[in-house]
Amino acid sequence: MNGHRHPALTRPPLFRRWLLWVGLGESVGFLAPTLAEFVTSDLPAANVPALVAAGAVEGAVLGWAQAHVLRDAIPALSRAAWVGGTAVAAAFAWFIGLLPSTWAAVWSAWPTGLVVGAAAVAGTLLLASIGFAQWLELRRHLARSGWWILGSAAAWCVGLGVFFAVATPLWQPGQPLPLIVAIGVLAGILMAASMAAVSGLVLVWLLGSQPADRTRTDPEQVESAR
Repeated sequence: MNGHRHPALTRPPLFRRWLLWVGLGESVGFLAPTLAEFVTSDLPAANVPALVAAGAVEGAVLGWAQAHVLRDAIPALSRAAWVGGTAVAAAFAWFIGLLPSTWAAVWSAWPTGLVVGAAAVAGTLLLASIGFAQWLELRRHLARSGWWILGSAAAWCVGLGVFFAVATPLWQPGQPLPLIVAIGVLAGILMAASMAAVSGLVLVWLLGSQPADRTRTDPEQVESAR
Protein backbone atom coordinates (compact mmCIF):
# COMPACT_ATOMS: atom_id res chain seq x y z
CA MET A 1 0.00 0.00 0.00
CA ASN A 2 3.04 2.23 -0.48
CA GLY A 3 3.01 3.27 3.20
CA HIS A 4 -0.33 5.02 2.70
CA ARG A 5 -3.60 4.43 4.47
CA HIS A 6 -6.81 5.74 2.97
CA PRO A 7 -8.35 8.25 5.43
CA ALA A 8 -11.53 6.16 5.71
CA LEU A 9 -9.50 3.30 7.18
CA THR A 10 -8.39 5.43 10.15
CA ARG A 11 -11.97 6.05 11.31
CA PRO A 12 -14.21 3.54 13.16
CA PRO A 13 -13.77 0.24 11.32
CA LEU A 14 -15.12 0.65 7.80
CA PHE A 15 -15.80 -3.05 7.47
CA ARG A 16 -17.98 -3.08 10.58
CA ARG A 17 -20.05 -0.11 9.39
CA TRP A 18 -20.39 -1.60 5.91
CA LEU A 19 -21.46 -4.96 7.30
CA LEU A 20 -24.09 -3.34 9.52
CA TRP A 21 -25.58 -0.85 7.06
CA VAL A 22 -25.35 -2.90 3.89
CA GLY A 23 -26.57 -6.08 5.58
CA LEU A 24 -29.51 -4.15 7.03
CA GLY A 25 -30.19 -2.30 3.77
CA GLU A 26 -30.29 -5.46 1.68
CA SER A 27 -32.42 -7.26 4.29
CA VAL A 28 -34.98 -4.44 4.26
CA GLY A 29 -34.80 -4.02 0.49
CA PHE A 30 -35.36 -7.73 -0.07
CA LEU A 31 -38.75 -7.39 1.62
CA ALA A 32 -40.01 -5.64 -1.53
CA PRO A 33 -39.61 -8.69 -3.84
CA THR A 34 -40.86 -10.92 -1.02
CA LEU A 35 -44.01 -8.83 -0.71
CA ALA A 36 -44.41 -8.70 -4.50
CA GLU A 37 -44.21 -12.50 -4.67
CA PHE A 38 -46.81 -12.77 -1.90
CA VAL A 39 -49.23 -10.31 -3.55
CA THR A 40 -48.95 -11.78 -7.06
CA SER A 41 -48.94 -15.46 -6.07
CA ASP A 42 -52.37 -15.87 -7.69
CA LEU A 43 -51.72 -13.40 -10.52
CA PRO A 44 -49.21 -15.04 -12.89
CA ALA A 45 -49.39 -12.26 -15.47
CA ALA A 46 -48.39 -9.65 -12.91
CA ASN A 47 -45.64 -11.68 -11.22
CA VAL A 48 -42.67 -10.80 -13.42
CA PRO A 49 -43.41 -7.05 -13.78
CA ALA A 50 -44.06 -6.80 -10.04
CA LEU A 51 -40.82 -8.58 -9.14
CA VAL A 52 -38.76 -6.47 -11.55
CA ALA A 53 -40.26 -3.28 -10.09
CA ALA A 54 -39.70 -4.59 -6.57
CA GLY A 55 -36.13 -5.38 -7.55
CA ALA A 56 -35.64 -1.70 -8.36
CA VAL A 57 -36.90 -0.83 -4.88
CA GLU A 58 -34.54 -3.39 -3.37
CA GLY A 59 -31.64 -1.91 -5.33
CA ALA A 60 -32.51 1.63 -4.29
CA VAL A 61 -32.55 0.70 -0.59
CA LEU A 62 -29.30 -1.24 -0.94
CA GLY A 63 -27.67 1.60 -2.87
CA TRP A 64 -28.73 4.13 -0.24
CA ALA A 65 -27.26 1.99 2.56
CA GLN A 66 -23.99 1.61 0.68
CA ALA A 67 -23.83 5.32 -0.14
CA HIS A 68 -24.43 6.11 3.54
CA VAL A 69 -21.17 4.34 4.41
CA LEU A 70 -19.30 5.57 1.34
CA ARG A 71 -19.98 9.23 2.12
CA ASP A 72 -17.07 9.14 4.59
CA ALA A 73 -14.79 6.99 2.44
CA ILE A 74 -15.45 8.85 -0.84
CA PRO A 75 -16.94 12.30 -0.09
CA ALA A 76 -17.20 13.27 -3.77
CA LEU A 77 -19.30 10.21 -4.63
CA SER A 78 -22.63 11.09 -6.28
CA ARG A 79 -25.27 9.44 -4.12
CA ALA A 80 -27.92 9.99 -6.78
CA ALA A 81 -25.84 8.21 -9.41
CA TRP A 82 -24.95 5.39 -7.02
CA VAL A 83 -28.51 4.78 -5.80
CA GLY A 84 -30.06 5.20 -9.24
CA GLY A 85 -27.55 2.92 -10.92
CA THR A 86 -27.97 0.27 -8.25
CA ALA A 87 -31.77 0.40 -8.59
CA VAL A 88 -31.68 -0.01 -12.38
CA ALA A 89 -29.09 -2.79 -12.16
CA ALA A 90 -31.07 -4.67 -9.51
CA ALA A 91 -34.21 -4.53 -11.66
CA PHE A 92 -32.17 -5.85 -14.59
CA ALA A 93 -30.74 -8.64 -12.40
CA TRP A 94 -34.23 -9.70 -11.35
CA PHE A 95 -35.34 -9.72 -14.98
CA ILE A 96 -32.41 -11.95 -15.93
CA GLY A 97 -33.01 -14.19 -12.93
CA LEU A 98 -36.66 -14.70 -13.88
CA LEU A 99 -35.95 -15.64 -17.49
CA PRO A 100 -35.33 -19.38 -16.86
CA SER A 101 -38.73 -19.93 -15.26
CA THR A 102 -40.59 -17.48 -17.51
CA TRP A 103 -39.24 -19.00 -20.74
CA ALA A 104 -38.89 -22.60 -19.58
CA ALA A 105 -41.02 -23.87 -22.47
CA VAL A 106 -38.62 -22.25 -24.94
CA TRP A 107 -35.16 -23.08 -23.61
CA SER A 108 -36.12 -26.62 -22.54
CA ALA A 109 -36.21 -27.54 -26.24
CA TRP A 110 -32.71 -26.17 -26.91
CA PRO A 111 -29.61 -28.37 -27.31
CA THR A 112 -27.72 -28.91 -24.06
CA GLY A 113 -24.70 -26.94 -25.23
CA LEU A 114 -26.84 -23.92 -26.07
CA VAL A 115 -28.60 -24.10 -22.69
CA VAL A 116 -25.27 -24.21 -20.86
CA GLY A 117 -23.88 -21.31 -22.88
CA ALA A 118 -26.99 -19.19 -22.37
CA ALA A 119 -26.97 -19.97 -18.65
CA ALA A 120 -23.33 -18.89 -18.39
CA VAL A 121 -24.04 -15.59 -20.13
CA ALA A 122 -27.17 -14.94 -18.08
CA GLY A 123 -25.39 -15.81 -14.85
CA THR A 124 -22.51 -13.47 -15.66
CA LEU A 125 -24.88 -10.62 -16.48
CA LEU A 126 -26.86 -11.19 -13.31
CA LEU A 127 -23.87 -11.32 -10.98
CA ALA A 128 -21.98 -8.43 -12.59
CA SER A 129 -24.90 -6.07 -13.18
CA ILE A 130 -24.86 -4.20 -9.86
CA GLY A 131 -21.08 -4.00 -9.66
CA PHE A 132 -20.86 -2.67 -13.22
CA ALA A 133 -23.51 -0.01 -12.60
CA GLN A 134 -21.72 1.12 -9.44
CA TRP A 135 -18.35 1.07 -11.18
CA LEU A 136 -19.60 3.72 -13.61
CA GLU A 137 -19.59 6.12 -10.65
CA LEU A 138 -16.76 4.56 -8.65
CA ARG A 139 -14.26 4.87 -11.51
CA ARG A 140 -14.43 8.66 -11.13
CA HIS A 141 -13.01 8.45 -7.61
CA LEU A 142 -10.81 5.38 -7.15
CA ALA A 143 -7.90 3.88 -9.01
CA ARG A 144 -8.20 0.17 -9.88
CA SER A 145 -11.97 0.53 -9.52
CA GLY A 146 -12.58 -2.21 -12.09
CA TRP A 147 -11.90 -4.74 -9.34
CA TRP A 148 -15.19 -3.68 -7.76
CA ILE A 149 -17.11 -5.37 -10.59
CA LEU A 150 -15.41 -8.68 -9.90
CA GLY A 151 -15.62 -8.25 -6.13
CA SER A 152 -19.30 -7.37 -6.23
CA ALA A 153 -20.02 -10.36 -8.48
CA ALA A 154 -18.19 -12.62 -6.03
CA ALA A 155 -20.18 -11.14 -3.14
CA TRP A 156 -23.48 -11.79 -4.89
CA CYS A 157 -22.37 -15.28 -5.88
CA VAL A 158 -21.73 -16.07 -2.22
CA GLY A 159 -24.93 -14.34 -1.10
CA LEU A 160 -27.17 -16.14 -3.56
CA GLY A 161 -25.42 -19.41 -2.76
CA VAL A 162 -26.24 -18.93 0.91
CA PHE A 163 -29.86 -18.05 0.06
CA PHE A 164 -30.49 -21.21 -1.92
CA ALA A 165 -28.52 -23.38 0.51
CA VAL A 166 -30.85 -22.25 3.30
CA ALA A 167 -34.16 -21.84 1.50
CA THR A 168 -34.14 -24.83 -0.86
CA PRO A 169 -34.17 -27.60 1.78
CA LEU A 170 -36.67 -25.72 3.93
CA TRP A 171 -39.18 -25.05 1.17
CA GLN A 172 -41.43 -28.07 0.78
CA PRO A 173 -44.49 -28.71 -1.45
CA GLY A 174 -47.82 -27.91 0.14
CA GLN A 175 -46.48 -25.40 2.67
CA PRO A 176 -48.73 -22.42 3.51
CA LEU A 177 -47.68 -19.20 1.80
CA PRO A 178 -46.85 -17.34 5.04
CA LEU A 179 -44.34 -20.09 5.93
CA ILE A 180 -42.82 -19.92 2.45
CA VAL A 181 -42.45 -16.16 2.82
CA ALA A 182 -40.92 -16.50 6.30
CA ILE A 183 -38.33 -18.95 4.99
CA GLY A 184 -37.56 -16.56 2.16
CA VAL A 185 -37.08 -13.67 4.60
CA LEU A 186 -34.75 -15.74 6.78
CA ALA A 187 -32.69 -16.82 3.78
CA GLY A 188 -32.70 -13.22 2.53
CA ILE A 189 -31.22 -11.94 5.80
CA LEU A 190 -28.43 -14.52 5.65
CA MET A 191 -27.87 -13.68 1.99
CA ALA A 192 -27.60 -9.99 2.87
CA ALA A 193 -25.11 -10.62 5.65
CA SER A 194 -22.85 -12.82 3.54
CA MET A 195 -22.99 -10.47 0.55
CA ALA A 196 -22.17 -7.51 2.79
CA ALA A 197 -19.25 -9.37 4.36
CA VAL A 198 -17.60 -10.26 1.05
CA SER A 199 -18.19 -6.88 -0.58
CA GLY A 200 -16.97 -5.14 2.58
CA LEU A 201 -13.68 -7.02 2.42
CA VAL A 202 -13.32 -6.02 -1.23
CA LEU A 203 -14.03 -2.37 -0.40
CA VAL A 204 -11.47 -2.28 2.42
CA TRP A 205 -8.87 -3.85 0.14
CA LEU A 206 -9.67 -1.45 -2.70
CA LEU A 207 -9.39 1.63 -0.50
CA GLY A 208 -6.21 0.34 1.11
CA SER A 209 -4.61 -0.23 -2.29
CA GLN A 210 -4.98 3.35 -3.48
CA PRO A 211 -1.73 5.08 -4.59
CA ALA A 212 -0.11 7.26 -1.95
CA ASP A 213 -0.62 10.43 -4.02
CA ARG A 214 -4.25 9.60 -4.75
CA THR A 215 -6.64 12.57 -4.51
CA ARG A 216 -10.17 11.29 -4.06
CA THR A 217 -11.90 14.51 -5.06
CA ASP A 218 -10.13 15.19 -8.35
CA PRO A 219 -11.53 13.08 -11.24
CA GLU A 220 -8.65 14.12 -13.54
CA GLN A 221 -6.12 12.62 -11.17
CA VAL A 222 -8.25 9.51 -10.92
CA GLU A 223 -8.17 9.15 -14.69
CA SER A 224 -4.38 9.47 -14.80
CA ALA A 225 -3.93 6.95 -12.00
CA ARG A 226 -6.20 4.36 -13.61
